[in-house]
Amino acid sequence: MSWTVADAVDYKGFPADRSKTGGWVPAALILGIEMCERLSTMGIAVNLVTYLVSTMHLPSSTSANIVTDFMGTSFLLCMLGGFLADSFLGRFKTIAIFAIIQAMGSGMLATITRLPQLQPPLCKNPASQTCKQANGFQMGILYVALYLIALGTGGLKSSVSGFGTDQFDDKDEKEKSQMAYFFSRFFFLISTGTFLAVTVLVYIQDEVSRSWGYGICCISMLIAIIVFFFGTKRYRYKKSAESPIVHISQVIVASIRKRKMDLPFNPRLLYEDSAESSRIPHTDQFCCLDKAAIVDGEFDKTASSEPNPWKLCSVTRIEEVKMMARLLPIWATTIIFWTTYAQMITFSVEQASTMERSIGNFQIPAGSLTVFFVAAILITLAVYDRCIMPVWKKWRGKPGFTSLQRIAIGLILSILGMFAAALSERRRLVVAKAVGGNTATLPISVFLLIPQFFLVGSGEAFIYTGQLDFFITQSPKGMKTMSTGLFLSTLSLGFFVSSFLVFVVKRVTGSTDGQGWLADNINYGRLDYFYGLLAILSFINFAIFLICALWYKPQKPNGGMEMETMANGSCPEEKC
Repeated sequence: MSWTVADAVDYKGFPADRSKTGGWVPAALILGIEMCERLSTMGIAVNLVTYLVSTMHLPSSTSANIVTDFMGTSFLLCMLGGFLADSFLGRFKTIAIFAIIQAMGSGMLATITRLPQLQPPLCKNPASQTCKQANGFQMGILYVALYLIALGTGGLKSSVSGFGTDQFDDKDEKEKSQMAYFFSRFFFLISTGTFLAVTVLVYIQDEVSRSWGYGICCISMLIAIIVFFFGTKRYRYKKSAESPIVHISQVIVASIRKRKMDLPFNPRLLYEDSAESSRIPHTDQFCCLDKAAIVDGEFDKTASSEPNPWKLCSVTRIEEVKMMARLLPIWATTIIFWTTYAQMITFSVEQASTMERSIGNFQIPAGSLTVFFVAAILITLAVYDRCIMPVWKKWRGKPGFTSLQRIAIGLILSILGMFAAALSERRRLVVAKAVGGNTATLPISVFLLIPQFFLVGSGEAFIYTGQLDFFITQSPKGMKTMSTGLFLSTLSLGFFVSSFLVFVVKRVTGSTDGQGWLADNINYGRLDYFYGLLAILSFINFAIFLICALWYKPQKPNGGMEMETMANGSCPEEKC
């Protein structure tokens, strides 16, 4: 066995020594910075809506949109981070730079919540609708802090999983098996960071001080950055390559140039220059792209120079683009799940803030209700790993559900979650009407909201692992970072769709006095109708997803084509 890793270098640029670089020690340092990122981002996001309503005195719908826009931008910027990492900076520098930016944003947010000049005057009863809202300057400073955090989160998150897998050589059987465990531990630590955020940090924000809570986010990220730098000499680095976006553009441009030409009857006559071991077999879908491989009179096969890729592309390059194109219908039909997820950290938290949350002398912070969401994720993962997978393997001979099956289960659970949310909100509104909408704490237990948190949380456990598995294993080897960004963009668009729906519903059902489905005070609104609308939209989306899943045809791997298998073991032949 060679002691050097073929496609990796050390911090000096020399071929990476297997015995001195990579493995679990540097991977653990990378996982540490991801856990602190999750602690920081979720520690801010899950309780931000209560701060905007109770301290900044904003309407509930406006507050919800600020949170969803913040989270949506965070995940959208993953695309920017992935592009910079792949084309210019490399993953190590990208993580370091954007982690520092996120720490700066968290520190700025801690300062803002400490200074009374950056907040409107105190108001004893925000539900009375007579409180003075934050002015433009105060909101502007808050937006700067939030979007610094979003920029840092996006750039950091795009590269963490990729840099972690760089520490394992997929050509070595032992390290390849360790890479599979890295994915499961990666998601476990994300959930652990979220769990600490919605319990410890939210409690500190509500019971001690917002500035202390956000300050802890900043300090934890700074510590993680320092620890991350300690591993500089132990990391394996991959050199930046040409962006996959350029490859895709070349295929599209070349096919447009030759759009009037006829395809040859035999696909073997199309241009191919890839090594035999790494070729991807030709497929019939998206045949219009095949025109990019038509050899015309301008190209001389006997010439030693490479053809202009903007005029002539190989079949393998075209098939890589086709593989990415096949992902798009599945990508589009998973966005709505993250729209329902957005309600768990916005309107559901606001629901909790109006309900009885006491256990003896202890009052549960409204934002901490998302602990049931995180618990549902951890319980679902454990049950799936220890109970469902062994039974499924014994019954069907497969180690677990395919990625498309897990996505389908997640979508079904989100539909049930929204129906449960509509029913619980209807019950809460009955109580609010009986005792008066301006009552600060309604005489109804907050535990009524557990079903919606649990159902959507279980859905996330299935759909997150299913999406991550699907987008990594079903994408070309050279476009896996881009496909990961494509997956994370579904989270981003889900939050933006939530903001759009809130805007539309507010405009269609609202009135000049702040009433409607999404009233300024949710005790006077019909949030149950909004949840019902989401349930109906999710059901329609699920039907479309089934059609797309049946249409999807996975690329059959050639001998040299790598299709990694996740820890739960989905196979290349995906069937829903």
